[in-house]
Order: sequence, then structure tokens, then C-alpha cells
Amino acid sequence: MKKTYHLCLSAGDEVLFRDEEDYNRGFNCFALALYKTGSTGLVESFQSTHCHKMVQSEDPRGFMYTMRQSYSKYFNRKYQRHGRVGEKHHFTLEIVGLHHHLAAMTYVLRNALHHGLVPIPYAYPHCSVNAIFQKEMGKRSPEKQLEEKHFHRFIGRKAEWPSQYKMSESGLFLRESVLDIVQVENMYATPRTFNYYMSRKSGEEWEKEQERDRLEASPIRLDTIESGIKDQPIEKMLIYESGRSDYRKISDIDLCTEIDRNIVPRYGKPSVYHLSQREKQQIAEFLYRQYHIGEAQIRRCLAM
Repeated sequence: MKKTYHLCLSAGDEVLFRDEEDYNRGFNCFALALYKTGSTGLVESFQSTHCHKMVQSEDPRGFMYTMRQSYSKYFNRKYQRHGRVGEKHHFTLEIVGLHHHLAAMTYVLRNALHHGLVPIPYAYPHCSVNAIFQKEMGKRSPEKQLEEKHFHRFIGRKAEWPSQYKMSESGLFLRESVLDIVQVENMYATPRTFNYYMSRKSGEEWEKEQERDRLEASPIRLDTIESGIKDQPIEKMLIYESGRSDYRKISDIDLCTEIDRNIVPRYGKPSVYHLSQREKQQIAEFLYRQYHIGEAQIRRCLAM
């Protein structure tokens, strides 16, 4: 019998996704793992340092193994590196009860907001927030769909997928064709309620609301969802929740793009993973002077 799980994989001391192609491939690996393991996807959010997923599965461990193995092969081949991508162990939490589901889904969908990347959840492209009540909220994507015969260019020659999966011309499976959006919308009930959850403040009201499920499970909170994520303290995330962040600062994906396209080629190396520590230190000093950003961001984007 399928159960609902919140699953989270952290990057550790590097990043999981360095450019748009990586983000697209990460979601596609997620979509193919759902099909291969007979699992159902509800919501997800992919960040450079970690990715959150809520799935219904009989084998969450097998699902994560399938997804990680596929993405690791892609990532290692592209950047000519070896070894595991991401930390050794992923976080797993079983979700029970309607209000537990609503709290967990909401925190996943607002993940970019809590990390100070965007002022509102709808502004973040690498999650399923804009696939929910898409028509009712006027968010139909104008991007053209790719013919199925071209899918293999973006998922590999041996990949298999169900007939309902559709893909955009950019090589990304359409989230509304992969996820059980109808189930998610039924839990939120109306577009207005969904919009309210996307903007409401964290607090004791959330915990009291979850008590209505009359279950022994602990309430879902921000620190529950972000368990094991090291890049931001919870106190700072709550500040970001109000939209008070410098979301215009250089992002990991922008910094990685600058490193991979403009800096690494000057050293004659195939990727950042082939730079020596001395070369990485030289680049780190340049990036600090150029962008006035923190050491932690520089180190993870240089895989130091």
C-alpha cells in the first residue's frame, strides 16, 4: 500500500544543479523514477543545495535510489567527476492526515521563499507551485511541446516513460503531466485557499490546525521540513518568509554559470572538478572581490 513521504536530498559541500539543464534533468530523473517505481508525485522543489519531494510510494527508498542513480550518471558524465552526488543519506518523513499534508506541501512549495531566493513563491521556476490551479490562476505556459520522438535527447536513449508525460521544447517534462495535480488541488479545495496557504505566516496556528487530524504524529513545521539543510538558520528563513530578502543578489545558478562558462575555460580544464585547490583559491578570491558574496556560496559553487 502506498504511503505519503516527504523526501529531501542535500548536496553537502557542493551544489546539485549548476545550470538550467541540470535543473531540467533533475526533474526529469524524478519523473522517470516515479514511473519506474510505480510511485505518485504530489509536489516538489529543486534548489541548488537540496531538493524536496512529496511522493506516494510503496518503496520510497527504491524511488530515491532510482532517481539518484540516474541523475548521478548524468551529472558525473557532464562534469567529468566521479562518486556520489549529494550526501550519503537522504531525509525521509512519513506524512499522515489532511492538515499534515497541507502543511508539508505548503512548506515544500514555499521553499525558495524561505531561502530568500524570491519575494513570493510563484516567482520560482524550479518547483510545481505554478502547476497547481494553473488555469484558474491564469498561469498556462505558452511554451510549445516537443514531439515525443525527440524526448530521448533530454532523458537518455534507454529511458521509458508513460504516454501521459509531455515535454516542453526546453527538454523539461511538464509538471502538470507528471504530478497528481488533481489530488493536490482537492486537498487545497479552492484556488483562493491555495493562495492563502502560499502567503500565510508560520506559527502556532499551523500546529493547532494539524491537531484536527487527531493523530499521534508530530506537527509539521518549517524546521521539520528543513531538517538536515545547513545553508540557512530557521530564524533567517522566517524573516525571508515575509519577503524581506535581497532576492536580487547573485544566485548559485548565476554564479555557477559564470564559473563554468567564463572562468574554468581560462584554466584549460573540462570542469570545475578538475581545478586544483590553488586554482580554486585564486578564483574564490576573484569572485569575492567581484561580487562581494559570502564564503559559503563561493565554496559550494567551486566544490571546495
